[in-house]
Amino acid sequence: MLKQQLLQKGQHKLSPQQIKLMKLVQLSTLDFEQRVQQELEENPALEEENCSDLEEYSDILEEENKIDITEDQNQSLDNIIDEYFSDDEIEDFQINNQKNYSVKKHISIISGISFQEYLKNQLHTFRLNEKDLLIADFILGNIDDDGYIRRKITSIADDIFLILGKSVSTEKVEKLLVNYIQKLDPTGVGSRNLQECLLIQLEKKKINQEVLLSKRIIRDHFEFFIKKHYQKLQKKLGITKKSLRKIIDKIRKLNPKPGKIYSDNTKNLNHIIPDFNISVSDEKLELTLNQRNIPELKISSLYLDMLKSYQSEKNIKENEGTIVFLKKKINSAKWFVDAIQQRQNTLMLTMNAIMDYQKEYFLTGDPVKIKPMILKNISQKIGVGISTVSRVANSKYVNTPYGTFLIKSFFSEKMMNQEGKEISSIEIKKLLKESIDKENKKRPLTDEKLSKILRKKGYLVARRTIAKYRDQMHFPVARMRKNL
Repeated sequence: MLKQQLLQKGQHKLSPQQIKLMKLVQLSTLDFEQRVQQELEENPALEEENCSDLEEYSDILEEENKIDITEDQNQSLDNIIDEYFSDDEIEDFQINNQKNYSVKKHISIISGISFQEYLKNQLHTFRLNEKDLLIADFILGNIDDDGYIRRKITSIADDIFLILGKSVSTEKVEKLLVNYIQKLDPTGVGSRNLQECLLIQLEKKKINQEVLLSKRIIRDHFEFFIKKHYQKLQKKLGITKKSLRKIIDKIRKLNPKPGKIYSDNTKNLNHIIPDFNISVSDEKLELTLNQRNIPELKISSLYLDMLKSYQSEKNIKENEGTIVFLKKKINSAKWFVDAIQQRQNTLMLTMNAIMDYQKEYFLTGDPVKIKPMILKNISQKIGVGISTVSRVANSKYVNTPYGTFLIKSFFSEKMMNQEGKEISSIEIKKLLKESIDKENKKRPLTDEKLSKILRKKGYLVARRTIAKYRDQMHFPVARMRKNL
């Protein structure tokens, strides 16, 4: 039977201003600089200044857009924030493989032009008619940062017709790709897969017995090669183990991602800028927020005077549109000034808690001193939502006396050793990496053997956990680490 029933239900909603605030918290220092400049350009009621004249005109500003999120509200809103940021899920905070404790001290830049421009300059040296050059340029636009074309030729031909209005056959696209684009530097660019990329590079080598056998391996026995079935390759080619080792070494010297050297150096133009700086002075930690190139902002006194003037006139209705416009811009500017302050408070509050939690590490620089820490630990400590901590940790870097690190690299799972002492999964990963680095590459250690090695050192880690951490650190299984 159908029944009608009235229910009362409490529901939290984030206002547009609160959503904007969370997005500001999420921005890195460089992105935040750009956001401030964008706001200055778009809102004439916002100006750069050392102080604000806002208090003098507070009686004429509406308070409806004022942001005031207390700690209790942060906790209650935590469950619905992710609805507005579905593209930024809370991650399992783990440290990446060989990047654990490295310091990026120098960034080399070898080119000021983009990878696409570099390829286009070469392409335009060929003698192609106007239509073919237009099509070739379009094909070039489908090359990714690794130097590959990962789309089907038929899809590219369809796009050429839809976007350029040029009817072209797949055969024509294939011909332009193979005869022109795949001839460009770096060798291997324009390949559709790894196999084709390696073959193109081998075609450019001076022909000898090793090159011929290398081409045969890649062309006819590629599956055996990538899965390291070396005994099967020996049998198929009828060669000795020593000869196969030389051929494999030659293939390994080829570049699997020909575009990477160019695209990476272009990206390096936007190198990492730390959001925080931690220094040690007299055995005490000092935390500062990077405020480089971020000006002090204030409400434009000119706009405030204009609003006051229009509101004091008798015929307010005649100026209603102007008053609404001025109020909108002034309120928007006021909100942005308040939001910047709240962003700074949130970032400092969160990073201070992380610094205090990992105090032993920041004082000594010893990775073993990193304590197990999850988002909830920091969230409970400072009384803000887990999602807020996640956004700070996910996108921010901290400069320390021991290097510059992504903040999320200090988060890790809790484990127990044989003595019942809590240890961080970071420590386990460090030992795991050391064991894999020292292993005999002709007989690499299986996950079971790695588990036994750690057990002897006093760490009770199951084989499945070893496999999980190995995957997170981007180490392949034992067979794939094997060398001849």
